[in-house]
Amino acid sequence: MTVQTSSPSAIEQIILPNVRDIGGFDVRRALPSAQWRMVGPFIFLDSFGPVVFGPGEGVDTRPHPHIGLSTISYLLQGEMLHRDSAGHIQQLRAGEINLMTAGRGIVHSERSSDPVRASGGRLKGFQAWVALPEAHEETDPGFQHLLAERIPLIEGDGASLSLLAGSLEGVQSPTQTVSDLFYADLQLQAGACYRLSAEHIERAFYMVSGEVEVIGQPGRFGADRLVVLRPDSEVVLRAVGPTRLLLLGGEPLEGRRHIYWNFVSSRPERILQAAEDWRARRFPDVPGDDEFIPLPADSQVRWRFKA
Repeated sequence: MTVQTSSPSAIEQIILPNVRDIGGFDVRRALPSAQWRMVGPFIFLDSFGPVVFGPGEGVDTRPHPHIGLSTISYLLQGEMLHRDSAGHIQQLRAGEINLMTAGRGIVHSERSSDPVRASGGRLKGFQAWVALPEAHEETDPGFQHLLAERIPLIEGDGASLSLLAGSLEGVQSPTQTVSDLFYADLQLQAGACYRLSAEHIERAFYMVSGEVEVIGQPGRFGADRLVVLRPDSEVVLRAVGPTRLLLLGGEPLEGRRHIYWNFVSSRPERILQAAEDWRARRFPDVPGDDEFIPLPADSQVRWRFKA
């Protein structure tokens, strides 16, 4: 799993996430950003926590809609309860994956369950959005849950890699995706190296904790940095101390993608229709959760493009 050096000029862009307060705790948004829109099919990446909830406190993300994407939720600490308009109810715990495909349209909520809210606790995790290929944008909504013990683990030379979705190093995750992608949680011991090959065209890594060097490149990268890598470059990461990071990327999608609030599509008119459908309450309800997040005013959202 190790080699001696990286390709010259292996780094394309370094992104400092935008920090926002969401319901009393910080969310760091690495994608999309002013510097970079997508990495492979990944169009959105949020890191949240760690946050400590006292008794009676918890997460309350009210029902809201999506189209044209899949969400991948992954927790390092804590628990959240997923409910959606297709009838799925799933408690997500640390080390597990929820993959929800919106397709032509789905509504979901994420909240702390009653037992977790009663006791309080810690929460830390990530949510990524994967834009769907044009042929799958109007697919039926779907949902997958992957227990921690079913996530493939690749170990060796001081590195431990959990393959959350897609394929990497000849290993395939059990989660079903329609895009060529990879998404992994990599932990490195101090001094350990990991070679990220160029098997996927677009690649990046997001620093969770610790520090890494890209061998052959100047500087070190600490927590909460998204580092976008040049296509076809061979990259070797070396941990300065105990380090954790996410690896993500894949093949670029065909054509342009538009993103507005929680909607993603290759067609602007489809997003406008979804916005009007949500405003008129034509999306299906989430059974057992009758609240909802209103459509933001136009001044609060921006269009973003992938050429």
